[in-house]
Amino acid sequence: MISKDASGTLERIETVARYMDRAFRIPGTKIRFGWDSLAGLIPGLGDTATLLPSIYIIERSRRMGVPKQVLHKMIFNVGIDWFLGLVPLVGDLFDLGYKSNTRNAMMLRQHLENDASNGFAPVA
Repeated sequence: MISKDASGTLERIETVARYMDRAFRIPGTKIRFGWDSLAGLIPGLGDTATLLPSIYIIERSRRMGVPKQVLHKMIFNVGIDWFLGLVPLVGDLFDLGYKSNTRNAMMLRQHLENDASNGFAPVA
């Protein structure tokens, strides 16, 4: 079981990920998008501005004891999202499918659940 403190932090991170990646749905479809996709419509500036919530997720994960190799994967997810997001149109379409914040929140949850089942208490 995930500790109460870690659970609260994880919940906040998952909320940030949801707003950034899946806050809205295109009517009549199952396609979801968030503020990351909307900000990405502003060339360069939008994609760069959305790095802040992504960095928050990574930093909180680091403080919670996520191993370096998982942190590197998280950074890669954000980097590829940012880099491809800079490409007009292609980046916007990529953003609809590659939800880096959601991926990173899922990696954090998996780490916390694995640690909890192994008896480790993560630091929040």
